Amino acid sequence: MDTNAVSDVAAQLLGAYETGKPVPPIIEGNPAATVGDAYRIQQEQVRTWLANGEVVKGHKVGLSSAAMQEQMGVDQPDYGHLLSGMFHLEAQPIPSAKFLQPRIEPEIAFVLGRPLSGPGATVADAARAVEFVLPALEIVDSRIQDWRISIVDTIADNASSGGVVLGSKPTPLSAVDLRLTGCTLHQNGALVATGAGGAVLGSPLNSLVWLANTLGPLGISLEPGHVILPGSMTRAFPVSPGDTVVATMAELGSVAAIFDTPG
Repeated sequence: MDTNAVSDVAAQLLGAYETGKPVPPIIEGNPAATVGDAYRIQQEQVRTWLANGEVVKGHKVGLSSAAMQEQMGVDQPDYGHLLSGMFHLEAQPIPSAKFLQPRIEPEIAFVLGRPLSGPGATVADAARAVEFVLPALEIVDSRIQDWRISIVDTIADNASSGGVVLGSKPTPLSAVDLRLTGCTLHQNGALVATGAGGAVLGSPLNSLVWLANTLGPLGISLEPGHVILPGSMTRAFPVSPGDTVVATMAELGSVAAIFDTPG
């Protein structure tokens, strides 16, 4: 895609945030678009958000579990940016009107205490960089009609990012085996899913390594204080205004997301 086409698609996606109306799949209008083009579209939007006062607070890895890849019909992970306006306080009302077609998923969030960069980053490097972990709920959303996404669509759409709710119990990495950390997900009091950290590329730490080594060649380092979401432990579930979702993770505690009812 040439520069004009990249800018046009970025403008369409930015417009969807304003209008609340999803756009047709990008790949339909740009069948030759590549993953590289998609990341250029994503970065164009990030530049706009930064110019409008947002701050990059971290990154997310999407589609890092077999369940999510099967659900979304893709075969590789992707990454997106977490901006300051995406973070919502635990157990405080989240404005439902902010989202177009939201879904929610439980994740183990890393909070970095040291820089981490690739290429060549190892699991040992990643573990050393993590200051603590938190239970988290990621609100994924799509500006693409009916979630009809290819890998190009989701990457261009900032990896289908929407929002983040972090729990309030920091746990040192040394105190937990992330692979074996179990999770239950309740929606409006009903159990909808169970999962474990090992669903995320074998271990969420592997996802962090993948991210560092993917961003490194682009000149991007993961910085102290950044929040990294490594990927979902279960499938994603649609949420509606008025819903309450609680993720409980062994040894890490719980985190709740409460969606308001507009009007």
